[in-house]
Amino acid sequence: MSEPTGKYSITMPRDIAEAAKARSGPSGLSAYVAAAVARQIERDNLNEIITVAEAEHGPVTDDEVQALRDQLHQARSRQTERMRGGTSAA
Repeated sequence: MSEPTGKYSITMPRDIAEAAKARSGPSGLSAYVAAAVARQIERDNLNEIITVAEAEHGPVTDDEVQALRDQLHQARSRQTERMRGGTSAA
């Protein structure tokens, strides 16, 4: 069962509306805009979580972010190697 919907009137710059129409594909402009708004709400929620966490634990440093990116890159590389049938030491 799909979510209930409502009809809304929004105003946006014409060039943005035209670009959205061009990219919306078969699902249509309403679905495209709804997905974009849903992504923005997720980002807003994550920013709120980050703000609370940083207030409690202090800001995340650039070095910590880079270390986590490196871990993610290594994990993706190991996964790719396993998918290709090779073996990779952990």
